[in-house]
Amino acid sequence: MEYKILNTNGAILSQNELENYLQKIASDHMLQNYSDKNTYPIPRLKENFELITNVYHMLNEHIKLQIPIHPAGEWLLDNYYVIEENVKMVKNNLTLKKYTHFLGIQNGSNQGFARSYVLANEIVNYTDNKIDSQNLKNLLQAYQTKKALSMEEIWNINLFLQIALIENVRQVCEKIYFCQKQKYKVENILERLVENKEKLKFTHFNEYKAKVKKQSSIKYSFIEYLSYRLKQYGKKAYPYLNILEEQVNKMGMTISEVIQKEHFDVALKKISIGNAITSMKALNRMSMVDIFEEINGVEEILKQDPAQVYEKMDYQTKVEYRNTIKELSRKMNLSEIYIAQKCLQLTKGKNGKEQHIGYYLIANGRNKLYELLTGKKIKKLSYNAKAKLFVSILAIITILTTSLITWGAYIKLNSIILAGILFILLIIPIQTIWIQVLQTILGKLIKPKKIPKLDMEKGIPKEYATFVVVPTILNSKEKVQEIMSKLEVYYYSNQSENIYFALLGDCTSGKNEKEPFDKEVIETGKKICDELGISYTDDETLLTETNIIELDNYMSNMNNDEEESEEISEELSEYLEDAKDYDKAVEM
Repeated sequence: MEYKILNTNGAILSQNELENYLQKIASDHMLQNYSDKNTYPIPRLKENFELITNVYHMLNEHIKLQIPIHPAGEWLLDNYYVIEENVKMVKNNLTLKKYTHFLGIQNGSNQGFARSYVLANEIVNYTDNKIDSQNLKNLLQAYQTKKALSMEEIWNINLFLQIALIENVRQVCEKIYFCQKQKYKVENILERLVENKEKLKFTHFNEYKAKVKKQSSIKYSFIEYLSYRLKQYGKKAYPYLNILEEQVNKMGMTISEVIQKEHFDVALKKISIGNAITSMKALNRMSMVDIFEEINGVEEILKQDPAQVYEKMDYQTKVEYRNTIKELSRKMNLSEIYIAQKCLQLTKGKNGKEQHIGYYLIANGRNKLYELLTGKKIKKLSYNAKAKLFVSILAIITILTTSLITWGAYIKLNSIILAGILFILLIIPIQTIWIQVLQTILGKLIKPKKIPKLDMEKGIPKEYATFVVVPTILNSKEKVQEIMSKLEVYYYSNQSENIYFALLGDCTSGKNEKEPFDKEVIETGKKICDELGISYTDDETLLTETNIIELDNYMSNMNNDEEESEEISEELSEYLEDAKDYDKAVEM
């Protein structure tokens, strides 16, 4: 297959000019639901990297030969590993199947290319490879004022920016290649004509075969470097310098003008490759999560969740919600923003869990969202109906399998009694086998649901105060000491507000109401609690056979003044007295 190459030539524009330009091309873009296979950028990326690698090796050879290196080549020598890592990353993450799922351009010279690929090229070429997180946000937002980008496009814009940057590095490397080739040619000429050496050092000029398009500015590189080298020889090289000047004058130029133009071009190439490599490093460090959440239209809609739960959720749960919208968008050929808006619409005026957008994306309310999007009534089995269906299918295939085996045995044994006994003996093992088979099949066909989670990284809010209870069996004082030591470690490792730890110790089962070691266990627990300065409940109050030892936030209590400590002690005493009265009332 012959792959098309995306060519975008751009001038350097100011931020405002580029934003206006992106708004214009957004208005002009007509879209299709897929990108053409022959626009897949990875073959071109591999070709670019091969040329960059060849130039890199050439520069290393020329260093050994003491040939001056093009200033832009110094960037390549120092940062080749950055380009290599990015090429591997892009190839691993951008498969052909993934690329064809991106929205494509339906009109113009870029027809068939992925829209995000075209957009990345426009940004890179009109900024001279200079990209940072802030200008990237602004430019993507400017484009979205006219046409919204999908979540997949925003999330993968980094890949296409890297491809565009490597394309521009390749163009600079073409210039470096030919400049170094001309320098090698000059050294070969000087060896033969000026130095009159018999054993030539630069004899491999013919091995430098051009693998890139010819450049019109090659003669400037040759003239500039030849002039520089001849001047180093002094009077010995004057005849050759005069000949060179005469040839340059025939072109309608002077050597000084050629040198000035060449130096200007060298400076531009050095800045261009420097910007490209700096931008590659910046993109690798850039948090695409922050950019995504700031400019993604779907994210803005989901944040309007009436239950005010979405923003508190952890990152993986948010991804699950967004991926659900993305899948619906692909299946129904609807805008992601439209689906998010309809989901938000369903939450209006609702209470409880139906007020949360997740109820309509990943829970029981999903059918209602389908019905609103399609305009059709959707019938879906309830969990009870599914359970009944599973049990019914299991019973039927178990009975059929057992009956077939029993029938075969009856034919051979010719005894209905033995066949009946065999049926009874086989039905449970066969049912167990079929349960395992069905569970394996369903495990392959049905994706497990992820449990939504809240993000408590910055601390637990007061309304979500959590008590962590560790249940265990206590049968010796050593066990109490071991468990309390571990619980103390848990506390020190999680000194967040609104989180509490407790040890729920139960005695071992036995014939006697009280065992000899019960008192030792309880006394050891009390002693450790007293040493730590934490509270506990007596075995004669709330529970008869269970001892609860609570490890409260005693570190914070230690920082309180004496009055606060006394208040806490009084409240705890009143609580325990009330508990005793309650137990006595129950016994009466």
